[in-house]
Amino acid sequence: MIDNLPPLRDVIARHDLRARKSLGQNFLLDLNLTARIARAAGDLAGADVLEVGPGPGGLTRGLLAEGARRVLAIEKDPRCLPALAEIGAAYPGRLQVIEGDALEVDALAHLTPPIKVVANLPYNVGTELLVRWLTPAQWPPFWDSLTLMFQREVAERIVAKPGGKAYGRLALLAQWRCDARIVLTLPPEAFTPAPKVSSAVVHLTRLPGPRFPADAKMLERVVAAAFNQRRKMLRASLRGLDPEIGARLERLGIAPTARAEEIGLEAFCALARDLKEG
Repeated sequence: MIDNLPPLRDVIARHDLRARKSLGQNFLLDLNLTARIARAAGDLAGADVLEVGPGPGGLTRGLLAEGARRVLAIEKDPRCLPALAEIGAAYPGRLQVIEGDALEVDALAHLTPPIKVVANLPYNVGTELLVRWLTPAQWPPFWDSLTLMFQREVAERIVAKPGGKAYGRLALLAQWRCDARIVLTLPPEAFTPAPKVSSAVVHLTRLPGPRFPADAKMLERVVAAAFNQRRKMLRASLRGLDPEIGARLERLGIAPTARAEEIGLEAFCALARDLKEG
């Protein structure tokens, strides 16, 4: 046992916390696993941790037991608040719970750097939150690292390399300004209820700046256009950005007949720079 609190199954039974599909909930009940996820985030001592969708608090307990200075947990489901309050009482002054939607709450108002984000993200908002964290108005962002659980298929898209079906917008957004790696894979039966797919934890560490220079908005436009029609050759999928895109690609050493999944990050950045310059 990682603390003196009761097993999660008992907590869930006592508070009648059946996971709700409408909220994208799948609870991870094994406290050894939640402690492993907390450890995957690195040294938590001296850091504030943002957790989204704590549910009954398994990962919350792991983060606190592993020494997080403070945990800010944002939970949409009011049924979970009494269970989280019990954790707060066991760790006085170190857990703050906000009832609300993580897409709407201004977490920064409650956090002090250095900040790490660690979460078993609800399936229905996970990707949207990740994209927001990867595309702030200013870089470096408010966070030092992201340690996030996704469906395994999404995790593989984040760390994918050129040449495969998993490679796309998410890989490019993540790898442009972060180191990203899968640190843990979990089978469906680790969760209650068991989802239909495996899950994986991705750890992203921010870089001080981008790997290759490019305007963020232009890079986003180029990547979106290329992968929205990923079966087409680049000279067709990118024509909306420049009627003479074929000649531009050739000048940059990118084959106009190539498809988006064949093009690496450096080439996409070069194209974004070139288009920005006119």
